[in-house]
Amino acid sequence: MKKKQRKMKITGEEKFLLFISISCIVCLFATQIFFGAQISNTKMNIEKVEYRIENQAKKNESLTMQVNELTSYENVSDVIEGMGLAYNNKNIVVIGK
Repeated sequence: MKKKQRKMKITGEEKFLLFISISCIVCLFATQIFFGAQISNTKMNIEKVEYRIENQAKKNESLTMQVNELTSYENVSDVIEGMGLAYNNKNIVVIGK
């Protein structure tokens, strides 16, 4: 006795569900790749901005040191003497509360 094998037929609804599920999986992978690339790009831009901020902070610190050096008492007194002026403590008035 031979057994008959039944062929399974896929109905139209099953084909539709299969198509929808495969489409969803493909879209999921595509969006994951897209957003992963966007996140990487954003991180790279953040690193560039942080690098520029660090460089600017170093420049600001250097300029602050130069200003402090130029406004020191010794430097100011040298410039005053070079102009022919004199430093007079009697003319300094301290204002308090």
